[in-house]
This record gives sequence, C-alpha cells and structure tokens, in this order.
Amino acid sequence: MDIIAEPQLIRLVTERLVLRPVAGGDALQIQRYNLNNRDHLQPWQPIRPAGFFELDAIIHRIAYTEYERIAGRGLHLLIIERDSADMVGECIFSNVVLGAFQACHLGYSLAEQVQGKGLMTEALHRAIAYAFEDLGLHRIMANYRPENERSARVLSALGFEREGFARAYLKINGEWADHVLTALINPAAR
Repeated sequence: MDIIAEPQLIRLVTERLVLRPVAGGDALQIQRYNLNNRDHLQPWQPIRPAGFFELDAIIHRIAYTEYERIAGRGLHLLIIERDSADMVGECIFSNVVLGAFQACHLGYSLAEQVQGKGLMTEALHRAIAYAFEDLGLHRIMANYRPENERSARVLSALGFEREGFARAYLKINGEWADHVLTALINPAAR
C-alpha cells in the first residue's frame, strides 16, 4: 500500500488510541483542540496568523492536507482516545519524498491534559510502523528545540538518533530557533 490509500482504509489502533487521517467532518474537533491547547503549544509552533483558529481556515487546511495525501506528499493523522473518542493529538508525516530518498519529516503535538501518560510514544510507535511497513519509507526525520525535553525523551524512546544541530533552523514563536536533528531508519533496511 502507498500513501494514496483511501483515508477510511487507514485506521491504526493501539491499546488506548485510534489514529486516522483527518477528514472534512473533523473541523470542529480540530478547532476545539487548537483553541484548548493554544497556550500549551505556542512555544513549539510558529506564530499563528489572524484567522488561523477560525473554522473556514481549518476547513481550508483540511482540504490542503487531503490534497497532499492524495499527491503522496504527506499524511496527517488525528490521535483519538479510544475510550472518549476525543482528539488528544496529531502526528504529521510531511515533505514525503520517494524515489532514492524515501523519507519524510515527522511533526506531532499532544493535548496538555494528557501529557505524561505515554500516549505520544504509543501513537508514534504505531504511526511509524505504518510509515515503514505500509508506505515503504526508509527514513523519518524529526527535529526538536533543545529545551523541549519531552520531545527529546519521546524520540529517544522510539529509537531516533541524533544526527546534528541546526542553528536558527525554524521560526518558532516569533524567533529563529535552534533545533536538534534526529532520524530513524527503517529497521528492515538495516
């Protein structure tokens, strides 16, 4: 299977979570997640433009995400708690390049109220297995700010290895921020 699979066919299940592609009907849930976690996530994200949290903008981003999925350049998965059916996070495989590279970038976020329970590690473990086994990717890159100790621990637990340090790598929260560069190679290729 490749990244152009129909979204309803992609449903990744763990002990406590369901991961599935974002769809048009998720706009209100995504809006609620973003608004409820706005202050919590801001230190790790770009400054959001006026209107970012408005429903029309979210619907537009969902459409773009679907376009990128169909084009084989990305996959945006919502992380849903199985017990409550609430969105508690997201993980995004972006900048997917196939051919000789077969790699992508990984980004993710988790709701403040569920931090510290191992949910992100659980979700990413399953999502990464899908990326390697079903999408056939060889390499997943994930970068984090040095002060983001939670991300450092999650990536380390998943086997990501530090590959470098990029000064002024991304404009985060209004300032150019340094990032630690990590990657995980498909274990089947070793």
